[in-house]
Amino acid sequence: MHEMMTRMSPGATTMIRMDHTHAMATFHKYRANATPEKKQAIAETLCLALEIHARLEEEIFYPAMRSFEPDLVNKSVPEHNEMRRLIAQLRQTRPEDASFDTTLLELMRDVMRHVADEETMLLPDAERVLGERRLSELGAEMTRRRFELAGPHAGEMAVNTVRTFPGATLAFSGLLVLGAFLIGRAATRDTAALPAMRNALRKAARPARIRSTSRSLVNRLRDAVAA
Repeated sequence: MHEMMTRMSPGATTMIRMDHTHAMATFHKYRANATPEKKQAIAETLCLALEIHARLEEEIFYPAMRSFEPDLVNKSVPEHNEMRRLIAQLRQTRPEDASFDTTLLELMRDVMRHVADEETMLLPDAERVLGERRLSELGAEMTRRRFELAGPHAGEMAVNTVRTFPGATLAFSGLLVLGAFLIGRAATRDTAALPAMRNALRKAARPARIRSTSRSLVNRLRDAVAA
């Protein structure tokens, strides 16, 4: 199982970039004049994704990088805690209230700054000092842990994803997340279906493609933070 998970999982830095892209794609669906139900679905999709992402970084990726980038890692953890505070505040607010919009936008401003720092400093450094093999091992650990964290929320995630990305507008990054989840389910059920599913996910998650998307994203984020 460990070898199979290592083969099917993207590397740690690729996975983190995928998470960043998914969070931004979800946020870009948010509109202040949307229905309360749509706002709630988008916000909860975003909040759950951010919570899982933060746990993966804190439990697996940051410990691997702490000896190389202690200052940057130590700076990131309080940023995660502030994100959790805003998520808790958002969940206690009705989507009909104006403060719901204000809190979500404050959350995303913090997320954008955090993403810009990681994608311009921490992730390139990780690729330099850890190497492809170690990043693959970390990616497999993160994938296994993601299945554990996401499992109890599978139904909620499916419903909110459909509400957030209806029909043909389902975001590419959302498909990657759902694909990864389905592969995790298949890993414990039908192994005959794994090769085709694994190849489809790996092709979609090629580092060059993710890096290209992320470079464009980081440029936009830096402009937004500087504004």
